[in-house]
Amino acid sequence: LLFRLTCVLYCLTMKTYSVSISVAAALQYTARAFTSAPAFSRLTTLSHSPRPTWTSIHNTATNGCEFDFALIFDCDGVIIETEELHRLAYNAAFKAANLSIDGEPVDWSVEYYDVLQNTVGGGKGKMFYHFRNTAFPMSGNKPAPSTPQEEEALVDALQAHKTELYKEMVEKKAVPRRGVIELMDEALADPKIAVGVCSASTKEAVMKVLDVTLGPDRREKLNVVILGNDVAKLKPDPMIYNTAAERLRIDCNKCVVIEDSMIGLQAAKGAGMNCIITYTSSTESEDFYGQGADAKIPDLGSRKVTLASIFNPLKENDKDAEFLVGIKDPVEVNSAT
Repeated sequence: LLFRLTCVLYCLTMKTYSVSISVAAALQYTARAFTSAPAFSRLTTLSHSPRPTWTSIHNTATNGCEFDFALIFDCDGVIIETEELHRLAYNAAFKAANLSIDGEPVDWSVEYYDVLQNTVGGGKGKMFYHFRNTAFPMSGNKPAPSTPQEEEALVDALQAHKTELYKEMVEKKAVPRRGVIELMDEALADPKIAVGVCSASTKEAVMKVLDVTLGPDRREKLNVVILGNDVAKLKPDPMIYNTAAERLRIDCNKCVVIEDSMIGLQAAKGAGMNCIITYTSSTESEDFYGQGADAKIPDLGSRKVTLASIFNPLKENDKDAEFLVGIKDPVEVNSAT
């Protein structure tokens, strides 16, 4: 009897062990499948992409890949010249809300918006800056906000409507700036170079721009996308670029940022990153070299900027690297130095 009881206990123990092993294996497989990439990019990852898939601030999965360098693009003004579309969308939202200050309709001119975009990051930040330096507006016959809560509610509503108007404009008018797609594709083909986008704009606005200009397939291959919704402080604060470096697990001095504005340059240099400016008609008069830009050019395409012209100097000289030699605007052009 004792022998039979021993045999029964042994069999039960082995079955329990076998089930535990099977369950553990299944859980391990499931965990790998659902933490290796964001949900919307899993099919791309499993089917054909050899690159580590992109991570946002909300994705805590790691891919174990070490990059030698990172190429990070701003969105508005860099991937496409969107600032005029932003201005038109703001003015359309102001008009729809029937905003007025001292009887005059709220309307941002081209010249004034140039000042805003080189001073304040993010759409809500621009509106708060404007209203706090003038006055909060009436909306039709409705009095101007009188409490911080009412002020925030007005700005939130304006930003939401502006974003919808902007997305409609992007759908019809967005075209990538010269050379951006070519340089991005060259970088995406190199497994040792991480590629990302860091923008102070909202997720809804940026994703629309990226899908229209880059296409969903190219967008899903990006290694990091950090947006205004993801960080507590916007450009010129360096938080957005520091966050990108942390997500990629790469030293900031191994990163090269493509920016178009002074606040973008200040954010990149504040994070200790290298920064190349592709200026626009709205920002070309800024003293970028005086604020530490490593190079400035009108656009990537006309100067035939390649991956080698950016990263070979970093490979060869590291901290003493000189970027875009023979390609960039000379320092004397728009600098006081």
